[in-house]
Amino acid sequence: MHRIRAITLDLDNTLWDIDPVIQKAETLLWKWLTKNYPRIPETFSPDDVTALREVVIEKYWKHKSYDFRFLRKKVFELLASEAGYELDLVEPAFRIFDNARNDVELYADVLPDLEILSVRYPVVALTNGNANLETIGIRHLFHDVVTAVDAGAAKPARRIFDIAIRKCGVPAQEILHVGDHPEADVIGGRQAGMWTAWINRTDAEWPEHLQEADIVVTTIVELRELLEQSAA
Repeated sequence: MHRIRAITLDLDNTLWDIDPVIQKAETLLWKWLTKNYPRIPETFSPDDVTALREVVIEKYWKHKSYDFRFLRKKVFELLASEAGYELDLVEPAFRIFDNARNDVELYADVLPDLEILSVRYPVVALTNGNANLETIGIRHLFHDVVTAVDAGAAKPARRIFDIAIRKCGVPAQEILHVGDHPEADVIGGRQAGMWTAWINRTDAEWPEHLQEADIVVTTIVELRELLEQSAA
C-alpha cells in the first residue's frame, strides 16, 4: 500500500446512498408526467413501467448495457408512443429525472476526508452511473471522471479501468480502486492490475466465491487513515 500514487473512486453507494435518490427521482418524474402528460399514468401503472423497462433492457442490453441514460430515454419513448404523445416529451422528462438523480446527500465521512485525499493523490471518479459531479458540487475534488458512457463499457470490463489508469498517469500497480461492489469494483480493479479497497458501509457479507479485496473499510475516514499509515 505504500506504493499507492493515485486513487480511482466509485460514486453511487460509495460516496452516497443511491437507492432513495432513484426512488425519489422516479416519484417526482411520475408526478410531473401526471400533471403534464396525464394519459401516461392513465395508460400505465408503475408495474407496467417496470415491465417496459425490462423489455427495453432485453432489447438493447447487448449494445447499450453501459448507457443507463439511453435505456431510460427508450422507456420514455415507449411510454409516449403508447399513450399517444409526441417524442418531444423525452428530453424534458429525462431532465426532471436527472436533476433529482443528482440531488444526493453525501455520507458524513466523505467531504472532509476526500478533500484531504484529493490534495495528496490524483483522484479519478470511475462510475457506471450518471452522476454529475458539477451539479453535486464536488467536481473540484477529482482529477478526472470516467463513466461507462465515456468508455463504451461498464465495470468490471477491463476497458473502463484501462481508461481510468491512463487518466491517473501512473502504472496500474500504483493505483488503488475503491468501491462498494464486489464484482464490478473489486474484481474489475484486480483484473486491471490495481490494488483494491472494498468499502462496506452496510456490514454486507463478502461473496464466498470471489477473491477478497486487498483492504476493507467502512468509511472514507478509514481509507485515509490506512493510506497515511502505509505511507509513514
